[in-house]
Amino acid sequence: MNQELTIKQTNYQGFLFDIILYLTVMFLIRELYFTELPFIANGLLWSSATLIVAMWRMRVRSMTWKDLGLRKPESWLRTLLVTLGILVAIPILIILFQQISEMLSISLAADTSAEDAVAKFGDLKDNWGHFFAIIPFILIQSALEELLDRGFLITWFEKLFSKTGFATLIAVLLQALIFGFRHSYDISERSITVAIIGLVMGIAYVKFGRNLWPLIIAHCVLNTASMLGKV
Repeated sequence: MNQELTIKQTNYQGFLFDIILYLTVMFLIRELYFTELPFIANGLLWSSATLIVAMWRMRVRSMTWKDLGLRKPESWLRTLLVTLGILVAIPILIILFQQISEMLSISLAADTSAEDAVAKFGDLKDNWGHFFAIIPFILIQSALEELLDRGFLITWFEKLFSKTGFATLIAVLLQALIFGFRHSYDISERSITVAIIGLVMGIAYVKFGRNLWPLIIAHCVLNTASMLGKV
């Protein structure tokens, strides 16, 4: 009995260590920026660093990406339906948030994502060559975010709070807040909008079989549509 309690305590401490290490690397690595490289290259460098940390800690915990949801869906029709559900739910919730903000006169920092996009990716207006040059990297980044923010973080937060009766709820909320904050480092319309996206993705992950493919596809569609809107 004592040995069993010790094992549980060790696992709890281990997952806490993993999360602290992962989040520390996630935020600190973004202080490293190579000005001679385009933003998307720096972004992939940041994601690759956190991916390495995640894979290291997964290896220590004897877990694989298949365990976290990177596996062939049992039904591609169901995958498509979940993907469509995500793509419908996200704009509805964002519009609802905007209406509530206006009704309550909530003052938030302005969304500067349009201006930021030009600074990060260059002027895409009528520049299809540039669009097709960077979109593969956008898609890779989209997939990595689902692997890490949903697959890894939700699972690790669940393990960390497994002694509570609402570990999954905490995990979904925390990853959404981190996801939103990481995209703008403030409490703004953009950070809350991205957090809503993370919340929908997180709910879809835990409610529909914990398969990452619907999330990856939906994320790629959202980011592709966003980039198309700038061409």
